Amino acid sequence: MDGMEKITARIQEDADREIAAMNAQTDEQIAALQAQARTQAEQERQTILARGERAAAERLERLKSAAQMERRKLELAARQEVLSEAFDQALERLCTLPDEEYIQLLTALVLRAVTTGREQLIFSQKDRSRIGKAVVVAANEALVKEVAPELPDSLTDSKVGAFLGKMVNSATAQITGTGLLTLSEETRPIRGGLILSDGDVEVNCTFETLVRLLRGEMDRTVVEVLFG
Repeated sequence: MDGMEKITARIQEDADREIAAMNAQTDEQIAALQAQARTQAEQERQTILARGERAAAERLERLKSAAQMERRKLELAARQEVLSEAFDQALERLCTLPDEEYIQLLTALVLRAVTTGREQLIFSQKDRSRIGKAVVVAANEALVKEVAPELPDSLTDSKVGAFLGKMVNSATAQITGTGLLTLSEETRPIRGGLILSDGDVEVNCTFETLVRLLRGEMDRTVVEVLFG
């Protein structure tokens, strides 16, 4: 092998070594890039899975909350229906009380609602003719007894004493302006109860209003219990 061939052979060997080194370096770089890509891909896969799990968990919670809200709404509707039936039955029982109990109840309502003692009592047409006068008399007597002087039992037990007691009560009513309730000529389309009227001021003691107010209080209580 002459000198030129030796030089050529050495150049070839050097080139082969450099190519081999470059190939090895390239292989290492490719392997590193592949490893990095696999790591990044795994991280992204885990991130996607985590996001999916969070999204699924959040959706599940939303579904649970919606189901719970719907259950509470259904429960509220059921309770309101039961309350409605109960109050309808209560209103019917109030309106169909025997006359004596009905008069006592209306008299008690008047005594709780009266302010001046000179109000007019307004009833339905049916109640006005049925028990209107009796309620006015009973309420007036109760109001007068609160302010009239008490006569001894020994005096009021006799007919004369009873008459004297009425005279005292009547005089007390005139002097104090108490116990001068009157039966209004006006009637209202109400199912039961009455209305106290004194000029422009009215106090509504109809059964419909009282039952509606009571039901409103109970409805609010039910809503607070179910929905906090």
